[in-house]
Amino acid sequence: MKNKFNKLLVLLIMPLCLLGQNVSTRTNEFQVDLSDPKKVVNTVIPVINWISPTAESNYAGETRYKIKFEIESSTPLKKITITIKENAESTSRGMLTIEPTTEEERHKNVIEKNLTLMDGNNLIEIVAENEDGVKTVSQRTVRVGTTAMADASKLDRTDYAVIFTTNDYDFWPDLINPVNDGRMIAEELKKNYGYKVEVVEGGSQSDILKKLREYAEKKYKPLDQLFIFFAGHGQFDETFGEGFVVTKESQLHDEAKTTYLSHNRLRSIINNIPSEHILLAMDVCFGGTFDQAIAHRGLDEEVYKEASQAEMVTRKLSYKTRRYITSGGKEYVPDGRAGMNSPFARKILEALRSRGGKDGILSLGEINTYVESLKPQPRAGEFGDNAPGSDFIFVIK
Repeated sequence: MKNKFNKLLVLLIMPLCLLGQNVSTRTNEFQVDLSDPKKVVNTVIPVINWISPTAESNYAGETRYKIKFEIESSTPLKKITITIKENAESTSRGMLTIEPTTEEERHKNVIEKNLTLMDGNNLIEIVAENEDGVKTVSQRTVRVGTTAMADASKLDRTDYAVIFTTNDYDFWPDLINPVNDGRMIAEELKKNYGYKVEVVEGGSQSDILKKLREYAEKKYKPLDQLFIFFAGHGQFDETFGEGFVVTKESQLHDEAKTTYLSHNRLRSIINNIPSEHILLAMDVCFGGTFDQAIAHRGLDEEVYKEASQAEMVTRKLSYKTRRYITSGGKEYVPDGRAGMNSPFARKILEALRSRGGKDGILSLGEINTYVESLKPQPRAGEFGDNAPGSDFIFVIK
């Protein structure tokens, strides 16, 4: 009963803003000394935010390893301890204690350290203690050396895909290829990349939003990815300055645009899905208006060529991903010939069928090289909470 009371008390004194946040990068445990109840009632628990690495399990080819994290605490911090050991039960291999010296550091402290690890398993433990003796503990595991490197398919991760396609519309002209495009992409993702795929064909606005809600309510692990694909009609309204996905029941002449799914709403919904890594692909007219800042970015693959497959995956998924790629900018895009794929879907399929080349990993930068020659030119960029250096990958199973 005493332990249950302690946990309840901790939850009651946590800042309310933290309870509503996605905590996939925070694996914090709390230690509370109840010898002085007055202090505990008035204290605020320190929060540890990992900047690098964000994943709980990581791989490294060398013993030199850099970590970076941020600690926030309304109650002034007393000290921060970094400990390295083989596992939770083993003795310490090394310890570093940091005592904040300025008032700013006592409430918000960003710490970056280069650590020397040992071959095999390394548990890095951060303990943040405030002046009331309340401690927050957070850990990351780093496996070092070729013997510790696992194949990427064995990492603790799942790839999801949800594909929305429409051929037949109630009021808009029907299309030829979106449904077939979606089915073919789904098959490639399942067969060659091990994705868990759902396909929604001819969905109404309600159908689409309900399905997105399902994915917003899923529980995701730090290395999980979500690929969202739209194929069908799109429209841009000059008066509203807004792009829209045309759903099955969208009215052809709807000045209020209440029967359309706006890019603003779609962007907000997708950004709030608690998966750390999301890629949105839109094969619709005016798809490039999804983000006001349209930018085409490529990624340099050279830095990863000598890394193992598992290390590449954990490196590339170290940062929060909110990326998009569309079949065009502020313009109409072709549906393609009957019985064929749209030009955009054809290039996506070509990229997927490359099976990621020698390393078996197809990155967003590599996909861009397949689609960038199309006319009109596809657009790629970022939205929402995307972190610099983020990527989205397809790993051959």
